[in-house]
Amino acid sequence: MDFLPICRADMVARGWDRPDFVYVTGDAYVDHPSFGVAIISRVLEDAGFRVAILSQPDYKSCEAFREYGKPRLGFLVTAGNIDSMVAHYTAAKKKRSFDYYSPGGEMGKRPDRAVIVYSNRIREAYGDVPIILGGLEASLRRFAHYDYWDNKVRRSILIDSTADLLTYGMGERILLRVAELLDRGVPIKKIRDVRGTVYVARPEDPIHFPVAATYDYNELKTDKRTYAEAFGVQYKNQDSINGKAICEAYDGKLLVQNPPSPPLERRELDRVYALPYMRDYHPSYRSAGGVPGIEEVKFSLTHNRGCFGGCNFCALAFHQGRTVRSRSIQSVVEEARKITALPDFKGYIHDVGGPTANFRYPACDKQLTDGVCASRKCLAPKPCPNLKVDHSEYMHLVEEIEALPRVKKVFIRSGIRFDYLMADKNDAFFHKLVRDNVSGQLKVAPEHCADGVLACMGKPSFEVYEGFRKKFFSITKGLQKEQYLVPYLMSSHPGSTVRDAIELAVCLKKNGYAPEQVQDFYPTPGTASTVMYYTGIHPLTGKEVYVATDYHEKQLQRALLQYNRPQNADLVREALTREGRSDLIGYSAECLVRPASHAPSSASKLKGGEKHAGKPQKSGHASAHYKKDSVKKDASARQRTADKRKASPARPHAKKKK
Repeated sequence: MDFLPICRADMVARGWDRPDFVYVTGDAYVDHPSFGVAIISRVLEDAGFRVAILSQPDYKSCEAFREYGKPRLGFLVTAGNIDSMVAHYTAAKKKRSFDYYSPGGEMGKRPDRAVIVYSNRIREAYGDVPIILGGLEASLRRFAHYDYWDNKVRRSILIDSTADLLTYGMGERILLRVAELLDRGVPIKKIRDVRGTVYVARPEDPIHFPVAATYDYNELKTDKRTYAEAFGVQYKNQDSINGKAICEAYDGKLLVQNPPSPPLERRELDRVYALPYMRDYHPSYRSAGGVPGIEEVKFSLTHNRGCFGGCNFCALAFHQGRTVRSRSIQSVVEEARKITALPDFKGYIHDVGGPTANFRYPACDKQLTDGVCASRKCLAPKPCPNLKVDHSEYMHLVEEIEALPRVKKVFIRSGIRFDYLMADKNDAFFHKLVRDNVSGQLKVAPEHCADGVLACMGKPSFEVYEGFRKKFFSITKGLQKEQYLVPYLMSSHPGSTVRDAIELAVCLKKNGYAPEQVQDFYPTPGTASTVMYYTGIHPLTGKEVYVATDYHEKQLQRALLQYNRPQNADLVREALTREGRSDLIGYSAECLVRPASHAPSSASKLKGGEKHAGKPQKSGHASAHYKKDSVKKDASARQRTADKRKASPARPHAKKKK
């Protein structure tokens, strides 16, 4: 067992004259099943194909792309685990200073819009060689899409890259089929009937699947309602059972998305995760300090794929899909056994999760025969009557891992879907989670407390979270433990007004939360929330939605969520005064901020955007870059006492002791 070739010398050492595929990636090469490049390359290798890795090539010329010579079958191209623009820029469009997927966290190792740049360089080097796009950047930009950084609707990335084929979603089965056809001598331009692919044809060419709709890019880029409608059609056809083809016209060309590929079933997933991964970054990166992205996943396990939660700000529905599949208990336990044999394993499994930790099966039996409902969600605003709620198998899975020799503790750190947990009439897993699998803090995602905002997010009512919170602390108290909830919060999501932000700030104050970080809404390709941000229209209902696009208003909303910070005081007072809530300016326990005359002096300005891209999720595919930074709660008596002191009137003549 060894790493795949990363240079010509490695290829020659294997006795190859050339590879079948050269896999170009914007990330450093990490051979771990949380990284899409590792999975696809190992799946192809297992099928008998020779795959060489071209990791973070010098994109300023085409010379680096000639490293292996012309591959026998073609180039596979991905930006990496996350969209290159999200990797490089914050929600405030400021340049990031750290890259989790580059050696030593160094920035600048991949270009902006990496898929387009790489494809163009390959064309310069070899002309008409097959180029196949994949990964998150390609998958979420496969249609005409609103681009936050350009502030316009860009063309499909397949059009702009001049590649031959695009694979979307989870690519194992798709790329195996394409590779087999290429190996049989079928020209890339003739591969038109593979599910999970997008290609460019002539308008008169036959289409192999029924077509749901055809839109013209020239209309999509100028008519916001048409754009919102088109996204709604795309969203409703992302199911392998009932999804249809979708087309876009581009001045004499026709972009065709074939229906989605069916998800891998349990036996297929088990085979994928049993492949011989090295489970680490390539040793050539050691001198740079390694690849930071491995730290979050090296001692973690992915047990499922897909998510029927359906949050509108998340790209999972558009990439992995809304139907859940999971690995067998035996498969996950065997992978855990491999982790325990690693030399640096300390006895702690950091996570047993995935896109959503506590999902193991499709939401209902109907999804297996009729597909996912196009017009409703499984959990929001209320759980569907057909929803099957059962944590018993997941609990058994965790217990089996805990029983392994050398395992001291198993933590669950992926997002627990708290509304699904609350829907379970059997509290056995809830008690076990709190007793055994929380590392002091449990991350959950209420996101907001205003029901109008939550409806736009596709989240349940805040009452559900309040019920979960009370039960969590009740169980914690009964176990005589000191554990806390770490709620993810988001400011300026479509539908959120300054008044909604004030409501959330009051809720935070009431419950003793002191957020260290919050996530500004980040309009990324492939989400319903991004469509709302651009159009002011909810693409799944057609209703108009309020959107905070003014930078100063977004500052106000963010400041309200961190009302207790001195540098935010002026903005908080401005927001409260503007909305007629001056009653929250004062010295009582209910007030958010002191009057300006008695406030601590601070000229610090509010900083917009986070410095780092989101750390990798345990699924390694979908939504690593959409994960929000955590906020902390300290509900101890000592902290409550400190809060009361802060809320008391300032003593203007008191001097600080040195």
